[in-house]
Amino acid sequence: MNAEEQTQDLKQRLDREVLLHRMTNRIRQSLELQEVLDAAAVETRAFLEVDRVKIYRFNPDESGEVVAESVVEGRLPSLLGLSFPADDIPPSARERFVKERVRTVINVNQRSIGLSQLELSDLPDEHRRLDSCHAEYLTSMGVTSSLGVPILQGERLWGLLVAHHSEPRNYDRSKLQLVQAVVDRLSIAIAQSELLAETRRQTQRQATINKISALLHAQPTVELEAALNASVEALDGVGGKLYVVGETPLHFNSGICPNFSDSLALENAYGDWVSALIRENNRGNGRHSLDLFETQNLKAVPSLAPVANHFLEMGVRGILVLPLHYRQQFFGYLSVFRPETDTEIWWAGQFDPTERQERPRQSFEAWRQLKRGQSQPWTEDHRHLARELGERFASAVQQFLLYRQVRNLNATLERQVAERTAQLQQSLELTEALAQIADQIRGCLDSEQILQTIVREVRALLDTDRVVIYQLLDEEGGEITVEDVRGSWKSIVGASTPPGCFPERVRQQYRLGGAKAIADVDAIDLTPCHREFLDSMQVRASLIVPVRRDDMLWGLLVAHECQGPRHWKPREVEVVEQLAKQAAIAISQAELFAQNQQATERANAKAQQLERALEELKQTQTQLIQSEKMSSLGQLVAGVAHEINNPVNFIYGNLMHTTEYTEELIDLLQLYQEHYPQPVPEILDRAEEIDLEFLVEDLPHMLGSMKLGAERIRQIVLSLRNFSRLDQSDLKPVNLHDGIEGTLTILHHRLKAKANRPEIQVVKRYGDLPPVECYAGQLNQVFMNLLSNAIEAFDGFDESKGKRCIEIQTEALEGNWVRVTIRDNGCGIPEKVRSRIFDPFFTTKPVGIGTGLGLSIGYQIVVDKHHGRFECESQAGVGTEFRLEIPVVQKSAGQRSHSDTPASAAKI
Repeated sequence: MNAEEQTQDLKQRLDREVLLHRMTNRIRQSLELQEVLDAAAVETRAFLEVDRVKIYRFNPDESGEVVAESVVEGRLPSLLGLSFPADDIPPSARERFVKERVRTVINVNQRSIGLSQLELSDLPDEHRRLDSCHAEYLTSMGVTSSLGVPILQGERLWGLLVAHHSEPRNYDRSKLQLVQAVVDRLSIAIAQSELLAETRRQTQRQATINKISALLHAQPTVELEAALNASVEALDGVGGKLYVVGETPLHFNSGICPNFSDSLALENAYGDWVSALIRENNRGNGRHSLDLFETQNLKAVPSLAPVANHFLEMGVRGILVLPLHYRQQFFGYLSVFRPETDTEIWWAGQFDPTERQERPRQSFEAWRQLKRGQSQPWTEDHRHLARELGERFASAVQQFLLYRQVRNLNATLERQVAERTAQLQQSLELTEALAQIADQIRGCLDSEQILQTIVREVRALLDTDRVVIYQLLDEEGGEITVEDVRGSWKSIVGASTPPGCFPERVRQQYRLGGAKAIADVDAIDLTPCHREFLDSMQVRASLIVPVRRDDMLWGLLVAHECQGPRHWKPREVEVVEQLAKQAAIAISQAELFAQNQQATERANAKAQQLERALEELKQTQTQLIQSEKMSSLGQLVAGVAHEINNPVNFIYGNLMHTTEYTEELIDLLQLYQEHYPQPVPEILDRAEEIDLEFLVEDLPHMLGSMKLGAERIRQIVLSLRNFSRLDQSDLKPVNLHDGIEGTLTILHHRLKAKANRPEIQVVKRYGDLPPVECYAGQLNQVFMNLLSNAIEAFDGFDESKGKRCIEIQTEALEGNWVRVTIRDNGCGIPEKVRSRIFDPFFTTKPVGIGTGLGLSIGYQIVVDKHHGRFECESQAGVGTEFRLEIPVVQKSAGQRSHSDTPASAAKI
């Protein structure tokens, strides 16, 4: 293999890896399957350089639909969204894809179809003669070469990835490997999508069940009608009916529901339907489920013929019926009705759906099939939800009937069985209280709150003096961890059993699950240690119920009666035992939840720590870059100022002597002129030649101008040194006006008038500022960035606004703060840009001109380093105003107030 071939091979490998990397990232980053399918079609078509790549998904009825496609316009027509009948891909072909796990490579011109194994990712090793019908089918579609790769989900054929080309096309091993890799990743994405969809369906289903269960069980009364309405809505119905058997049958209607002259006509039809299904099952003609039966078409069920027209007249076509059974007892029917609708399917080519296709279609132009008088089919999710709801309705109806039976019995036999009625009523109240307490326990995952709720509710339920939780800590004993006490009775939280008062044989009794009711502690045989312990807690009677977790004794739920002996009723013991079981379950769930929360908190803390570290790293990197630049600039400025300062000082220092010497020479000359008024002709000629009078008059002026120039140079050098502040890198009090003036001096050349624009005026409104404790060099950097941005804001200035002007205002604020305001009347900042001006690396300048770090670092200098505030107000076309406020004296980190924090100080 020569160098060029190696280069081409490496390029192809790189292209494959890049494509697979993009596909993998798309699967990881998106939970939407359609996005992944669309990307796979586009990327695969671009890599294979074919006319069309489509992803074909099989439906439950073995028909299929093109769910994703990438096609070259003008080469082949688009098939996206079109459906194909099951006959287009016969069962034998589908079976071969699954069992033999092969790809197909078809060449229509050569009438050949090649097969290659999926696992081998190799070129076809088996070629067969292409069926004439198959060849005609592809030719009608405009396809000359075709590549088909099955998309499998385990042993289920989910669909196909198909590449079509209008010209003959060969595929080498690398392309087949690439396509197979793409399909493998698609299989992963599809599995993830189906798992996510199933999870969402389960979550929604459970939420619906909980909502309806709350209506059926959590209310003081059974809300059958409200639960029926919620069930009809959950099952996508337009109406429904709940029938409850009894001497006086109950009928609850929801939404659309026909009225029959015979009140039991519908229920009789349901009974005939069940009987027919049983007969079919007995004859072996079907395996119909008898706990639920449904139809999409009422007319298709002969048993429903007597009632079908009533439903059809009201627009109802589908029906689902649930016989309600509870503990082998029949309580009635729950039924949901669905409306009659029209369905629309777009097929690839027109055909007769009622007949098997004998010849391939000659056209694949989109054909719209409209089916009237249809009903939305009942899915397996609907059936599962319906069965869950049926169980809860059966239980609720049983409770409802029981409650009504008890109520009727009480009304009929009130005088004769008053005591029995009171017992039943108390039992019912205890049951309801038990359910409410159990709901409260299940609704909370805080173990302390759970235990506190149990002792509070048990004490109220039993109307006793004290209820405690005794938790075992070790083999020797335990202590009372939670209590609820009435009135002024002694609190015993934290009390522990004396050594030897809770021997192993007693533990074993409670470990086996037995409750112990003591009606009178004085009347039973107790060890002296135990009796002394109970006396110290003022206990006269107690009910002790073990709390067990996984056959281990966790603790005891104990009720104390302190006023006197008490006989504990069996129902009271039973309720407390039930609550102890609920408590054990809730404690386990709470501990698991707490462990999960701790793990989550640790993971979140780790993620936040990493996020903070990354953010700090970014900020540090930004500061290092800009600090390095400003440090280099400061060193350069300081060096230039130093180099200029030496000769200027020499010149400025000698100018004083030169002026003095010149004045003395002029005085001497004047003395000569006074004492020798008539010099020789040669001196007169020379004096006239050099214009002595002008020289004597102009020389002092010239020396004065030189002195002014030298002073100007010294002022510039001072401004450069003041800006660089190499001697003031630490925190120290400085005059902010010196820094502003030094910055203006450096920018003087940009403020002067130029050929393409007039001068930019600077208006200074300096207030009386005290020395400010700050990092002077860093604040000068902020002034430099703000003034430079203000100067650049005059690019494209609207001359109708008048003169270009920058205003600098300083003032002292209350609370020992100072404010510096820099405003301009330039172009202003749009709102969408203003909200991001402090973001690192954000710039509106062309690439290579601005870094986007100036204002970001300025914000950090003012807010983070100086604990100040940095505000920006701007209006597009009017101008911009920046305000920075810092304290005169910097506080330590522990002394900063809430208003000084960066989060509250920054205002954009």
